[in-house]
Amino acid sequence: RNCPFCAVGKGKPSPPDPFEPDHLAKAASELGLNHVVITSVDRDDLVDDGASHFAACIRAIRERSPSTSIEVLIPDFIGAPHAIETVVKARPDIINHNMESVPRLHWKIKPKSNYEVSLNLLKRSKELDPNIYTKSGIMVGLGERAEEVLDLMRDLRNVKCDILTMGQYLRPSQRHMPVAEYVTPEKFDEYRDVGESMEFLFVASGPFVRSSYNAAELYESIRHTKGISPPTN
Repeated sequence: RNCPFCAVGKGKPSPPDPFEPDHLAKAASELGLNHVVITSVDRDDLVDDGASHFAACIRAIRERSPSTSIEVLIPDFIGAPHAIETVVKARPDIINHNMESVPRLHWKIKPKSNYEVSLNLLKRSKELDPNIYTKSGIMVGLGERAEEVLDLMRDLRNVKCDILTMGQYLRPSQRHMPVAEYVTPEKFDEYRDVGESMEFLFVASGPFVRSSYNAAELYESIRHTKGISPPTN
């Protein structure tokens, strides 16, 4: 989608590889992975926006490695209800979708996306299966105000988002959107403390935090705290 913060170029990729789910499952098994994060570029060119391919990958890994926890970092699927339902029915352990930035800047950061569509994806995922953890991430340093960040955090909790990651935006190249501010470590700590007071299950907040920051350790921490057994289905 050629977002101005992202180093992934715009274009029309090849059709999904039908053998990719099996390849991913084999790799996860041979590497003995405890936690897997599956993601992709936006696939607006596909009828279901790539949802069925995500689901196939989840099922393949689950079949070969039933004790491996699975997190998917998904696009917005242009808000298509059937696409969201397809992923939820495959039963990943975590559904992650990044809000990226506050409403005022959302159109600038993600010009072909919509803040409410992204928020609704997280809301709908939790409604369809309350046992799936939902997760989102944002970048700071793009010109947002602190109160806008807090409002975004409240929006996420209002749709029962469980996990939040917050990191510093870093400019991939001179062609990309410039950094407006380098947020201090103390401010990141403040955001984390506020997030914890809002009762997110986990808040990872720091300059170098990214969407999949310590993903396995984060899930294990939540699972241990909640007394949840490893996935077996």
